[in-house]
Amino acid sequence: MEKITAIGEILFDVYPETKNLGGAPLNFLFHIDKLTSRGIIISRVGFDVLGNKAINFLKNNGLETKYIQVDHLHPTGVTTVNLDENKVPSFNIDEERAYDYIEMNDEIYRLINEDTDCLYFGSLAQRSETSKSTIHNLLGGKIKYFCDLNIRQNFFSKNTITKSLTVADVLKLNLDELKLINDLLFNEKFDIDTCVKRVMENFDIELIAITKGAEGSTLFNNKEKDDYRIISSAVVDTLGAGDAFAAIFCMGYLRNWDLAKMNSLANEFASQICQIRGALPENDEVYHMIKEKFNNE
Repeated sequence: MEKITAIGEILFDVYPETKNLGGAPLNFLFHIDKLTSRGIIISRVGFDVLGNKAINFLKNNGLETKYIQVDHLHPTGVTTVNLDENKVPSFNIDEERAYDYIEMNDEIYRLINEDTDCLYFGSLAQRSETSKSTIHNLLGGKIKYFCDLNIRQNFFSKNTITKSLTVADVLKLNLDELKLINDLLFNEKFDIDTCVKRVMENFDIELIAITKGAEGSTLFNNKEKDDYRIISSAVVDTLGAGDAFAAIFCMGYLRNWDLAKMNSLANEFASQICQIRGALPENDEVYHMIKEKFNNE
């Protein structure tokens, strides 16, 4: 069974009436652990009410918290979430938060080098020098690297994107992120297929997913592509849908599923997450449903 580790932000998504635990690496890893019981999150929270709430939530859900550092100087991450008329979120992310200061240590080094098959990372936690240095110290090993860029606001640089693409074996992007890569790196007239092919060739990436919101997604490997769109009803909130997609996509890659199976199951799971408020389900019912489909497909 694959052992998947994620590194990056733990934060709370702040709505007008609630604060929901989230952050792309945590959302991704939460799903992975619920589906495989083999997920580990590396992050950092503040020595505060929200940090304590995050750790207790994870413990209560059976997740390992050994690699979540506690910061006495910087508070737990938060982002204000605004939903548009299509329930698509925009974010206002606070800076100088605990997850900007993830420190490298021997425990983390051993975890990645001795007990991890695949490391998930993104771009937001690379906005600060401390966490960026820690993440970069874990790249380039003999494991698989799953990159979900998750570009937020202006928290990215050409160097960060290039470094991330260079080490990635698998890449997940949304359409806007692909366009940004095209503008930053290639400066050519945009075409999805052409741009993906250029990314794969220039950075030696095995598998790429381009998510397109309500239009579904397209998966590409070096031989073929697969388009899939699910008709979703009762959308409450699309927050976390991409992270749900990423979890199934990553598992499918590690288990050598064909593109069609990977794409349909990833979209189906993402659709289920769109039908709840926030990114994480309150019970395990949806995980039982998707695990049954793993075995029946």
